[in-house]
Amino acid sequence: MTQAGRTQRDQLSALLRSKPIVRAYELRKVGIAGQTIKRAVDDGELVRISRGLYQRADTDVDTEQALAEAAKLVPKGVIAMVSALAFHGLTDQMPRKIWVAISTKDWAPAPTYPPIRIVEFRDKYMQQGIEHHRISGVDVPVFSVTKTLADIFRNSKLVDRSVAVEGLRAALEQRKATPGAIAEAAMGAGAWRIMRPYLEALTSNG
Repeated sequence: MTQAGRTQRDQLSALLRSKPIVRAYELRKVGIAGQTIKRAVDDGELVRISRGLYQRADTDVDTEQALAEAAKLVPKGVIAMVSALAFHGLTDQMPRKIWVAISTKDWAPAPTYPPIRIVEFRDKYMQQGIEHHRISGVDVPVFSVTKTLADIFRNSKLVDRSVAVEGLRAALEQRKATPGAIAEAAMGAGAWRIMRPYLEALTSNG
């Protein structure tokens, strides 16, 4: 290997220590050539997990890491619905696909890994309640607890009502949101009429 090649591999190794998941264009942008990436894959240092997306070989794949990979594959998307509910610890369900919301005017790829389920939201519903979490060196946008609950109640054709009620109950029991904050988010997201009887039943003293 040439000195330049060694320098690029050293640079690649340093980058992977801080960002276990990287896209090919990010590597090229810092001067790492395609041949260096290929050698790293051949040597087992790097794993190609989908087209243009790589991960450090010794990194354990877990649910949160899959969220990071999804965020890279759909850069304008936000982790939503059941995946956001699971991220916040409000359901025992582990969705087979990562739910990602995009605006109706945006386009999203259909990657093979991780499996992603795209749900389209109108622009006004895309701008509310976005949190940013750092996962595996990646900035991952995730809808907040209250926004996620509102979205799940609003989209009853996509998610069973029992999942929505379970999430609402868990959010209240774990004190991850106040009834007032949940109601406010539901009003802003067009879900208050549907959610109201469930929230009132769960917060009544009777």
